[in-house]
Parts: sequence; C-alpha cells; structure tokens
Amino acid sequence: MERKPVLYVEDDDDDVFFMRRAFEAADVRNPLKVVQDGQEAIQYLSGAGPYANRAEHPLPTLVLLDLKLPRKGGLEILKWIREQPALNTLIVAVMTSSQNVLDIGQAYDLGANAYSVKPTGADKLVEMVRSLRQRFLD
Repeated sequence: MERKPVLYVEDDDDDVFFMRRAFEAADVRNPLKVVQDGQEAIQYLSGAGPYANRAEHPLPTLVLLDLKLPRKGGLEILKWIREQPALNTLIVAVMTSSQNVLDIGQAYDLGANAYSVKPTGADKLVEMVRSLRQRFLD
C-alpha cells in the first residue's frame, strides 16, 4: 500500500534537511513533500499550477506547517485550509519556533490539531517526529 505524503510547509532549507533526516531516523514511511511558502502550500493543496497532477502530488495525510513564511503566513494557510470543504478535516500540525501564547491560542482557534515548538537538536526532533507518526500516521 502506498502511503500518502506529508506536506512540510517550511522556507528554511536547514530545517527541511533536518526534517528529512528525522523522518528517516523515526522510520516514517510517508514521503515528505516540501513547499517553501504559503502561496505554494495553497497551490499544492488546491491542486493548482505545477501541482495539478494529483498522481504526482496527491493530497497529504498530514501538513506540518511553519508559522513564519514568505508570501502568506502559516495562520493564514491554516484558516484557508479550514474554510475548504474538501480539506477541513486534514490534519495540520503547526511546527514553529514561536512560543508566543497568542500564536498558540490562535493556531488552535483556527483548527490546528497540534502545536509544537521546533526542538533544538537532532535527537529531540526525531523524538517529536516519532510522536507525530504515532499520533497521526500509524
């Protein structure tokens, strides 16, 4: 059985690199698709532009969403996702460096399924990815 991808919305190449390694170490078998800004995330999720081929770019089973993004912020994307009837049950886990209680509250108010502050250190990232796998992918 082919596993649906995880869509990682992240503009920092280093974070993407470490996330790919954490996926391997945590034995996540879902492919990791990456988009680098909010506008690209909306294109991917709506199957528009370069993401129109759903065989190549299937809807994800999980979205890992950074808050601080170019073009459209993470909270805007989360709000947009929850307004789309075809996507409003999509699992969205916010992964960001922000520990701001207002960001956390707003993310949950907009329908985030989880909110995690990006850990420092590879071991903690692997542990967090393992937890996401157990909660949302297994």
